[in-house]
Order: sequence, then structure tokens, then C-alpha cells
Amino acid sequence: MLALQEKARRKAGRKLFEYFPETGPLRRELYRQHLEFFRLGKDHPTRCFMAANRVGKTEGGGGYETVLHLTGLYPDWWDGRRFDAPIDAWAAGDTNETVRDIIQTKLLGPKEELGTGLIPRECIGEVKYRPNSNGSADYITVKHVSGGWSRLALKSYEQGRVSFQGTEKDLVWLDEESNEGIRAECVMRLMTTGGLLIETFTPLKGLTPLVLGYIGESGIDGDERVKTNGDKAFVMAGWDDVPHLSTETKARMMAECEPHLRDARSKGIPSLGAGAIYPVPEADIVIDDFPIPDHWPRAYGLDVGWNRTAGVWGAQNPDTKVWYLFSEHYVGQAEPVIHASAIKSRGDWIPGTIDPAARGRGQRDGHQLLQDYQDLGLDLTMADNGVESGLYTVWTGLSSGQIKVFKSLRNWLAEYRIYRRDEKGHIVKKNDHLMDATRYLIVTGPEIAKVKPAKKVQPLGQFYGATGWMGN
Repeated sequence: MLALQEKARRKAGRKLFEYFPETGPLRRELYRQHLEFFRLGKDHPTRCFMAANRVGKTEGGGGYETVLHLTGLYPDWWDGRRFDAPIDAWAAGDTNETVRDIIQTKLLGPKEELGTGLIPRECIGEVKYRPNSNGSADYITVKHVSGGWSRLALKSYEQGRVSFQGTEKDLVWLDEESNEGIRAECVMRLMTTGGLLIETFTPLKGLTPLVLGYIGESGIDGDERVKTNGDKAFVMAGWDDVPHLSTETKARMMAECEPHLRDARSKGIPSLGAGAIYPVPEADIVIDDFPIPDHWPRAYGLDVGWNRTAGVWGAQNPDTKVWYLFSEHYVGQAEPVIHASAIKSRGDWIPGTIDPAARGRGQRDGHQLLQDYQDLGLDLTMADNGVESGLYTVWTGLSSGQIKVFKSLRNWLAEYRIYRRDEKGHIVKKNDHLMDATRYLIVTGPEIAKVKPAKKVQPLGQFYGATGWMGN
């Protein structure tokens, strides 16, 4: 009995080595986003793991990597950044209480069970607690495989920017989104060492300057949800990226989510909150692609410009009146003939509605684009460009289920995710071309939409021969 208890005690003190196993239902290969986040650390000193709740961003992401660097106990499969000597690091979170209850507990375990967290029991040196702090640690010393000792100080954002000033660091891990001042101080502490900045959070605050610094004004595109920019990289992870959440658990959590935070909490997609022009979760509007029936009327909306010309094609179910956005055109710095060819390839019989400003706006040489496109064979009419009324019409359709979007429209979704108003209530006019084209389509499209023409059938027994029409 005592031997079994000792075995259990030793196992509890080596939690680090249970993560990302080679085999089993929680095997390493199933945590693709986590592995990509780790890998990017080799060449990108500033990284963000922008993840949904419960996917393991704190414990299995920032916490796990931080402990590897503190101890030097890298697994054989590790292909990220490595430190071959002890490091001086910070780990920080929102408040003193959350740092103690979340970061400290995940690293050390509860105070009465010290060593049951991520830091192996045999690697824990001194744990210095703050006086009168109800168990909050000030710093921890951790044994490194090289024989020396790493040092990790625990800090909170509520301590203020001044507390983050001081000496150089090798690693800073910020769990939950910090403010610009504190983050700037952390970056400065890493400059001379070439150290690592790791940020892990669920983007509940929306498109803050910090978030935009990673994803850029162009938004998020692609199934991998990985983006790099110079020495910066970010990885997005959602509930469907991890094997430890069951279908039942995800359904229960989704039912508890505030509607405007569903994408942030389930997918790691930044929530726009009150700033979102269309505060409708993607899960409510995105559907799998399917063949459009020939008898459904179709139309497209077109927004033109030299930097970007964008088109959105829609088809309306004549029975339910639901619009399905099924195709997109998204090309920059090309002549009208290039755009016209791509547009006609979707069906030269499909009518379109164009930005009224195209009547007098030149793409490069001042020509009237509407006439250019009509001369190139496009069936175009001017769109109703009542902006606010059009936005309301689109929002009504999205929120009521009358507008659905094929999931293959990746550029459309990228714009949708960042389509917002600024603090003064003005529409942010960046990367919104497909959103404008959608408005033209939904407002004017019903008036011009056409059904695919039936194929002409040649009369039976009659064909055109070398000398003219011939019959039986």
C-alpha cells in the first residue's frame, strides 16, 4: 500500500512528462495548433497563442513551454526555441488573485501539494511568498539540467507599468491580454537578450491594438489560422483543434456563451462586441458548400478599385427566399479586362450590381469603370448605395437566417471578422470591399437576379451539313 502511494506521489510530481504523448486519444499529433505555436518560437521571438476557452492555451501552451525553458527538459520531439543555460523570466496575468489561482497553481500545484504542477517536484528550489498575500508567490527558483538555477518572478498587470521596469529578461509569458504600456516594458526587457515574449489569451476584448498587431488589418485567413510577420507570429486555436473536448462538452459550453462572444470563446476569433457591424456569430451563417440548383435566380455585387476589386455571387432559394453567398472574386491591381473575364467565368448570363461611385471613378486612368465593364460584356446596373439602410438590410438577413455563406468564401469571412465601427461610430474603411459588394447584392440583387437559361435543344433529325440544313 505504501509503495503504491509513493508511486502515485512521484507520478504527481512529474506532470510535465505526461503532456503530448506519442500515442493514445490525447496523442501529440492531434494538437496541431499547439505544436505549430511551439515550432514558431525557433524563428519568431514574439508569439501569441490566441485561443478559445478550454483548449489548453495557459497550461498546455504558455505554461508548458515556460517550464521547458526554465528546466531545459525538452522532449525529443521539441523543434522550437531552446535555452542551454538557466534563464531569468517573468510570468504575468490580470490580477494578483488570478496569477495565484491560475498561473501559480498550474506551475506549482496547490500550496499544500507543492510539486504537483507543471514544474517537476525535484526541480523546485526556493518558493518565495509575498507577505500578507494569502499565499501568492513572488518568485520561484527552478533547477536547470545544466546544473544552475532559473528564476521565475510572478507579476500582475494591476501592479502597473512601473513594476515591469527593471533588468533584462530571457523570457516573458503574459497570460491574458495586457495593456500597451506593460507590454512595451516587457518588450524592452527582452531587447538585449534576444529573449522570448509569449502571449496567451482568449480575444474577448475584440480588435485591440495588441490583437491587430498580430493579425493585421487584413484579418484572419486560411484554415490553419497561423500568421507570421517578421519576428512576430500568432496561432489561433478553437474547440475543434483539440481532442480533449467532447461533442457534449462543446455543446454545453456553447449554450452558456454570450451570443456576441461565441466565436471568441469557441474559436479564438476576436470578438468585436459593440463595434461589430454584423454581430452575428460565424457559426450561425456559415454552411458547407453545395451545388446551386439551376432554377435558383442568381446575381452578384461588385465593388471596384485599383487596389482591390471584389465581387460576391448569391443565389436565392425561390421557396424559402434565403440568399446563399456561393462565390467570390478578390483581386487587386489588375485591369478591367482581367476582372471581367473572371466574372464571366461564373456565368456570363448572371447580372450584377455595381458600386454607384464607379460611374465617375477611375481605376488608373480616369475612365468611367461602369462603361468599361459594360463594354466588356457584363450585365451591370447601378446599386442602391444607401449605406446605413443597406447595412440594416444585410444585418437583418444574417441575424434571421435569410443569408447564408459558403465556408469556401475565405476572403469574405476574413473581412467579416474585422468589419467594424471605430470609437466615433464610423465604419472602418479598410479591407471592406467584399462587405460593400455584399450590401449591393442583398439590396439590389433581388430586383435583377436571373435563372440560368435552359440549354437550347436541336430539333430531332435535323443538323447543319456542309451544304445547309438537312433532315431525314
